[in-house]
Amino acid sequence: MTTPVMYYAVVKILGVGEDQEVAVIGTLYKDMKLKPSILDEYSKYPGFKQTLGGTTFCSDDDSLVLEDEGARMTLRSECNELLPDTVVTGPVIAVKGKAEPGGDFVVTGVSWPGLAEQPQRPVQEQDSYVAFVSGLQLANSKADIMQIQLLVDFLTGNLGAAPQQELAAKVVQLVVAGGSLGQLEVMAAANPYSRQQTTDMEPVRDMDMYMTELAAALPVDIMPGPDDPANVSLPQQPLHQCLFPGAAPYSSFRRVTNPHMVDLSGVRILGTSGQNVDDMAKYTRGVSRLDLLASCLQWRHLCPTAPDTLTCYPFADDDPFVMTSCPHIMFAGNQPEFDTKQLEGPDGEQVRLLCVPSFLKTGTVVLVNLKTLKCQTMAFQTS
Repeated sequence: MTTPVMYYAVVKILGVGEDQEVAVIGTLYKDMKLKPSILDEYSKYPGFKQTLGGTTFCSDDDSLVLEDEGARMTLRSECNELLPDTVVTGPVIAVKGKAEPGGDFVVTGVSWPGLAEQPQRPVQEQDSYVAFVSGLQLANSKADIMQIQLLVDFLTGNLGAAPQQELAAKVVQLVVAGGSLGQLEVMAAANPYSRQQTTDMEPVRDMDMYMTELAAALPVDIMPGPDDPANVSLPQQPLHQCLFPGAAPYSSFRRVTNPHMVDLSGVRILGTSGQNVDDMAKYTRGVSRLDLLASCLQWRHLCPTAPDTLTCYPFADDDPFVMTSCPHIMFAGNQPEFDTKQLEGPDGEQVRLLCVPSFLKTGTVVLVNLKTLKCQTMAFQTS
C-alpha cells in the first residue's frame, strides 16, 4: 500500500492562522540571553560574558525565532532536527506546524536546503595527495622552528626513509589554512626607527624563507587567518605580496583568500581558516566542530553566523558564502584537534570533512588522497 503524500500550504508569517497546519520559509534567529552585545560596554550591568570565559554563550533559556521580510514568530520545536543547542542564527529553513493561540508556532517538521549539487569526481589511476596545515604561528614565542623545518623537509622530500619520501613525492598541493604568523604585537609596538625592528621582523622573514623552500618543490596556497596581518572581516583578502619577497616570484606560490576554493584534478576543495567553525562553536552546545562543518553543508552556507556575530563585508546584492555546489573536501583550519569523517549524501554525494589542527599545538599535517578521499596525518616532534 502506497503512503499518501501530504501537501501543506506555504504562507508568509503574517498569513499564519491559528490551528492551521502550514509550512513557512524564513531565516532562523537564535535568541540568547548570554549573547554578548556591544551595548554591554556602556551598560551598568555588563552581562555574563566574562563569567563564561568566552567559550559558549548557550543557556537553558535560549529560544528560536523565524523571520521573513514581513514579520517574525517564536518557534517551539517538537522535532530533534531543530533544537536551540544545535543551531545558530542565520540558516534559511522551512518549518511545518501550527500556531498556538498564545502566539508560538509549534514545529512538527523541518526541511533544510540540503547538500548542493556535487560535480562528478573523475576516476584517477594513481594516488595523489593534498596536504593541509594551519597555525604555524611563527610570531608566537612558543613556535618550534625545528618542528616547522621538519615539516618543510618532509614536504620537499628531504626527510625520512624511502616510504616517506615516496609519499611526499605524491603530494601535489599544499594548503596553508591561516595562522602562519599570528599576532605581531611586538612588531606593532616597536619604534620604526629602532634597530630592534630588525629582530622583530624575523618571523616575517622566516615565513618567507619556508614558503620559498616549499614553493620550489610543490604548489602552495597560503590563506590569511584570524591573527594574520590581513583584514579582519570575511572574506579575508590575500596576504600582501611584500611579506614574500622570496616566494612571490614563484608561479607555484599563490596568496589566496579566506574562504578558499580550488579544483585539483576534478576534486573540489573548499574551506576556511576556522573562523566560521570557531564562531558557531560559541553559540552551540553538545555539537562537535566536525558536525558544525556538516551543518554548513546542509544549510548551504559557509558562514551562517555572519554578519550577526562573525564580521563580514556588507554585500548588498549577493552573498558569496552561499554554497552553489557541494565540494568533495571541506576543511576548517586552526582547530583544537584533528578530526575527520566522510559524509554521504542522499544522492550519492561524498564529502571528506576535515578539522585541521593547529601545528603549533599538535605538530600535525593532514594528507588527503585525491583518488579515494581517504585521510591520514603525520606528526613531527623534536623532543
